[in-house]
Amino acid sequence: MAGFKAFHDVNFPVPVARGSRVTARRQTEIVTLGSGHEERSTRWRHAKRTYDAGGGVRSVADLYAVMSFFEARLGQLHAFRFRDPLDHASGQPGAAPTATDQPLGTGDGVTTTFSLAKWYGATDRAIKLPVQGSVLVAIDGSPTTDFSLSSVGQVVFDNPPASGSALTVGYLFDVPARFDTDTLDVDLTAFTAGAIPAIPLIEVFLAEETANA
Repeated sequence: MAGFKAFHDVNFPVPVARGSRVTARRQTEIVTLGSGHEERSTRWRHAKRTYDAGGGVRSVADLYAVMSFFEARLGQLHAFRFRDPLDHASGQPGAAPTATDQPLGTGDGVTTTFSLAKWYGATDRAIKLPVQGSVLVAIDGSPTTDFSLSSVGQVVFDNPPASGSALTVGYLFDVPARFDTDTLDVDLTAFTAGAIPAIPLIEVFLAEETANA
């Protein structure tokens, strides 16, 4: 199943998400040549993150919230918003977003639409799910409110920024994710004794139209 039906624009329980274990995974192919040198390439432009939200479960109420969410998503079928506990803002962890956190682009006097991205050195990450109301934009360092947000992580200016103007942005964002299992095994006896259930989640890459659901 693809398209709109594959994504639900709802958040995984945020209090549980805060205690998740985070793993960033890449897919690198390494070929060792006869000389002993290596040729390396990557099949993914961006890292794909996996999560175990079991560590965020603090009560039976948390378990019930996750189970209810799991049922509503039909297991692995529907993706959703997930608040990465480590990386969910345009700036440093714990810092409130500012309008100059990340480059957005350079005005050319014509273009009005610019896509959100977060930069890690020379590598960028597309931001498809900004948190509504958190996006701050500046033109040449001066904050502006003359913009709107598209449903796929784009800033749309009311008027095209002047040629050569530096556009910057700050925001909070969610990660598109799904359950990485069709089975959630909950043992209340073990939970009372201190055992935390595994709740595996995996980041998904949204097509442009999917985030519109």
